[in-house]
Amino acid sequence: MKRKQRNTGLDREAVVRKLREHGITPTQQRVDIATVLFKRPQHVCADQVLAQVNAVESLVSKATVYNTLGLFAKKGLIREVRVDPTRLFYDSNMIPHHHMYHTDSGMLEDVAPGQVGLDSLPEAPEGMVIEGVDVVIRVRRA
Repeated sequence: MKRKQRNTGLDREAVVRKLREHGITPTQQRVDIATVLFKRPQHVCADQVLAQVNAVESLVSKATVYNTLGLFAKKGLIREVRVDPTRLFYDSNMIPHHHMYHTDSGMLEDVAPGQVGLDSLPEAPEGMVIEGVDVVIRVRRA
């Protein structure tokens, strides 16, 4: 079956290299999912990834998408952003930053660096290091 071409930020070879650099075996489904994720910096949920992959590539199961997104997050390719107990986004922008979540529309957007100030953080427990700080600012129409 001939694969459709899409306008992506990374070509398939670059996606394969990126997966290998992070210790991930580049299966066809993983490459298809990564190609969707890395076409531009974006915030997507698993169902959006599933729909985008299946609209262009061969069919990928929902379980494969969820498992792959979890693997990508664990390996540091993408960030998980939990905006509430039932809503999880995947962020392809790995530069440290915070987010604003529009509860009315369900849209998640980046907050520019420097717009959120944290004067101090508590010390990490003994034997631990602070890995990062994620701030999600929830907004709604007044």
